[in-house]
Amino acid sequence: MLIRNATTDDWPAIWPFLHQIVAAGETFPYPLDLDEDQGRAMWMVPDPGRTVVATDDTGAVLGTANMYANRSGNGSHIASASYMVDPDHQGRGVGRALCEDSLTWARAAGFRAMVFNAVVETNLHAVRLYESLGFTVLGTVPEGFRHPEKGYVGLHMMHRPL
Repeated sequence: MLIRNATTDDWPAIWPFLHQIVAAGETFPYPLDLDEDQGRAMWMVPDPGRTVVATDDTGAVLGTANMYANRSGNGSHIASASYMVDPDHQGRGVGRALCEDSLTWARAAGFRAMVFNAVVETNLHAVRLYESLGFTVLGTVPEGFRHPEKGYVGLHMMHRPL
């Protein structure tokens, strides 16, 4: 697996699974009716942030991540990131590789910590992955996320020092 900076040429491979994941409404607090232009503007973050893709040896996109300062100004020393793995490629370590890459990027860029502001508590694969990489749940907004099947569930804030 290769993780590299995403280009505009990667967007046609990212959009189908990003759209599928967002429209399912189970793991991201994004508008369910997100259109392609909105999705591209939201996901393909500009410098000094970074958007990457994970590809296999044929160049097929397996997943993507974006990373950036969580806040501007006096909060700009804390990083954040989001990850999406094509459902056809889950269970192959793509999410872990993307998360590890973002941690490496954040350290090299001089961030002091990484925080995830909105991890859906029922997204157990993500919660377990982040915990295995040293993140802890700082707190949970009760009923902070409206899951399409489970109703109102908690939304975790997770943190890891760098």
